[in-house]
Amino acid sequence: MSERSIRGKVAVAGVGETTYYKRGQSPDAEFLLGLKAIVAACDDAGISPKEIDGFCSFADDRNDPSRLSAALGIKEMNLSSMQWGGGGGGAAGVLQNGAAAIAAGYADVVVCYRALAQGQFGRYGQGPQVPYIQGERAFTSPYGLMSPAQMFAMKVVRFMHEHGIKQEALRALSMASYHHAQNNPRAVMNGKPLTEEKYDNSRWIVEPFHLFDCCMENDGAAAILLVSAERAKDIKQKPAYILGAAHGSGYRAAAPVHNSGDYPSSNFSTVAPHLYRQAQITPEDIDVAQIYENFTGGVLMTMIEHGLCKPEEANDFFQLDNLIAQGGKLPLNTSGGNLAECYMHGLGLQIEAIRQLRGQSTNQVKDAKIALAAAGPMVSPVSTIIYGTEDTL
Repeated sequence: MSERSIRGKVAVAGVGETTYYKRGQSPDAEFLLGLKAIVAACDDAGISPKEIDGFCSFADDRNDPSRLSAALGIKEMNLSSMQWGGGGGGAAGVLQNGAAAIAAGYADVVVCYRALAQGQFGRYGQGPQVPYIQGERAFTSPYGLMSPAQMFAMKVVRFMHEHGIKQEALRALSMASYHHAQNNPRAVMNGKPLTEEKYDNSRWIVEPFHLFDCCMENDGAAAILLVSAERAKDIKQKPAYILGAAHGSGYRAAAPVHNSGDYPSSNFSTVAPHLYRQAQITPEDIDVAQIYENFTGGVLMTMIEHGLCKPEEANDFFQLDNLIAQGGKLPLNTSGGNLAECYMHGLGLQIEAIRQLRGQSTNQVKDAKIALAAAGPMVSPVSTIIYGTEDTL
C-alpha cells in the first residue's frame, strides 16, 4: 500500500440528519437546520460539538464555518474547506477533503455537512429566474435547455441509444428507490409506493425521464463526523472506515455547451480506477451501492463506469429483483435515495452507506462489509467513496 493512501486511516464517527421536508416547507432557517444536523452527528458519535475543529462542505453551501463555530461554542477552528461545484458532485469529495485533513494532521474532528432551505433562497430544480442570460447559458437557453433535467437528458438518450438500453432499466432504478423508502420512516416518500403502471403513466418531464426518474427537491440538513482510525476505537458507534476516495473528471468533461469529447458519460471513467486502486478491491467486492440519482439515467451510467455492470448486460441487470436489499445481486439506494428518501445533494446516500456497514439500515443487506457511494453523475467534478468495516482493513 502506498504511504500516501487514505486507506483505513480515517473513520466515520457519527452521522446526523434533521427531519426532511418538501422544498420550501422547513419551519427552520437553513443555518439552524445545519446546526441541528451537526449536533445530531456529535450525539451519534458521543463526541462534544466543542471538539470539532474542522468544517467541510460542498455544493456552494451558504452556512459559514466561522458562524457555525461561534454557535457551537468551538474554541479553535483549524480547517475550513469547500468542494467546488454546484449540485451533488462533491457529496463524496467533501468527505475526501475532510479525511485528507485528518490524515495530514491539520484537524482532529471534522464535520462534513450540507443544509438546504429552498423557501429562503430559491428553488434548485427550475431554470434561472434572471432578466438576462450570459456565459455558457447563452448558448443553450435560446434552444430550451434551461433546467438540469433538460441538460442531462441529452447525454442519457445518447448513452441508451449507443448501448440499446430500454426504458424499463430506468423504471427498475426508480422502483428500487421507492421500494426501499417504504421501510424507511425518514423517507419523504414513505407510504407512497411506486408500481410499474404508476411509473409508466406518469408525465414526461423530458424524455427519457418520467416524473419518477427525477430527484425530489427538499429542505433539511445532514452531517457526517470524521476522526482518525485511532480515535475511532473509542467512539460510541461501530466505525465505518474510508478505504478509498476519488474525485475529478476526464478531458473536457466540463465543456460548457454540450461539446465534451466523451459526451454520453457520467464523468466517472477516470475517477473509478483511482478509487479501486486505493481501496485495494474490485467491483465484485462491493456488497451494497448508493448511487446519486439526480436522474435515473445518471445512475445507469455511473454503475457501468464503476464496473458494476457491463453496458451490454444492462437490460438484464437493471431489474427490480436485482437491486433490492432483500436478496438482490447488488442492492441499490437502500434508504430511498434522492428519489424517495430526501434530496440533500447526496449526503443522505453517504449516510446510508455508513448505516449499512453499522447494521443499522431500515433495509439492511446481510453481512454488508463494503459499500460504494457515488456522487453527482454528469456534473464536474464528480466523486466516489468506498467504505469498509474493520474486517476489511
